[in-house]
Amino acid sequence: MIHLKNGIWINPNTFQFTASDLWIEEGENGKLSFEMPDNTENCKSIDCSGKFITRAFANGHHHVYSALARGMHPPQKSPKNFTETLEYIWWVLDQSLNYEMIRASALTTAIACAKHGCTFVIDHHASPNSLIGSQEIIAKAFEEIGVRHLLCYEITDRYGESKAKEALDETDSYLQNHQGLVGLHASFTVEDNTLKESIKLAQKHKTGIHVHVAEDIADEKHALEQYGKSVVERFRDFGMLDLQKNIFAHGIYLNKTERELIAQSTTYIVVNTDSNLNNRVGVFNSKGLGNRIMLGTDGMHSDMIKSTQTALFAGQNFDQISWLDAYQRLQNAHTYLNSNQFKGDNENNVIVLDYDSPTELTPDNFLGHFFFGFESRHIQHVISSGKLIVENRILKTADEESILKESHKIAHFLWNKMQKM
Repeated sequence: MIHLKNGIWINPNTFQFTASDLWIEEGENGKLSFEMPDNTENCKSIDCSGKFITRAFANGHHHVYSALARGMHPPQKSPKNFTETLEYIWWVLDQSLNYEMIRASALTTAIACAKHGCTFVIDHHASPNSLIGSQEIIAKAFEEIGVRHLLCYEITDRYGESKAKEALDETDSYLQNHQGLVGLHASFTVEDNTLKESIKLAQKHKTGIHVHVAEDIADEKHALEQYGKSVVERFRDFGMLDLQKNIFAHGIYLNKTERELIAQSTTYIVVNTDSNLNNRVGVFNSKGLGNRIMLGTDGMHSDMIKSTQTALFAGQNFDQISWLDAYQRLQNAHTYLNSNQFKGDNENNVIVLDYDSPTELTPDNFLGHFFFGFESRHIQHVISSGKLIVENRILKTADEESILKESHKIAHFLWNKMQKM
């Protein structure tokens, strides 16, 4: 158990402030209480005088496989559009990954998430030449650091029928023992049979599909040319929208009919503004989609404060979005996880902020501070499932220095391998 003394609790939904001690129980179903429990044996106390305490974050769409890309060599051929960016960079990278690289990617991603106050990650992975067992490696690495997860493998036909079958088998095997989703790359790389088998797999395991949707106009053009219908209409016709736990990533080029179909389903859209701006594919607009919208980082980084701020700042120019709307999209990842009974995102996931503001922080101006003051550097302590994983900005669950030192070596090997493909 952890005892946070003399802190100020910020209710993440109402912004109500409560000056109080907090007791945080460890475990999957651990509680957060303002009353001292009967048993405080082995309780660790942390002085939080002058500090703010609130709920930790969840990332609605991440890519572990991109973790070692930072600073890598430019591609052999310069991409001229989004599809070429995939072909010349990301599909070269994912084919180059071996199991050692996957573990390093997962460990470094989990560390970054932990230190940025993100205690739950929904990830979408790809490593076609090191496929079987890849999700188990990621899961164990995340658990080693203390970050909870909802994983999937990106099923696609771009590497042929046998590799798609291998990805389906990997997904089936993983979901027999873990919570997770069925991952698909995108409509334009998934053939009808693979799509059908993926949906059958999701039905079997009573879960949803996690897929990129209309991230670029090329996805929609391909669906219209190949199938005579839009991406979401194609998915509907295969029964995907009848599933209860779907996540559609991006959704930039959805048409009016597709937006209506999504709004009428239980599907969540996850927005990744930093990535969209970087890839120059456009900016998300929420018109007609309803309120099931959450935020991710798409592998660009692991900072959900930054992701939320960028979603607001860019969205104000292209979307009808308020400060509260953007903040609610951050919180909606918790709504998605809890409404679908996924484990690991309970009230005992909290952060302690050492916020050095020159102006007063109150319930009335909380959002102003969140968008124009909060930074990840203000996160001093992170508690995940009631366990202290970051204390005084230092990771407590693993040797961060040695992990990063090793990842430097592995990254160079990856980069050199990519240059030869």
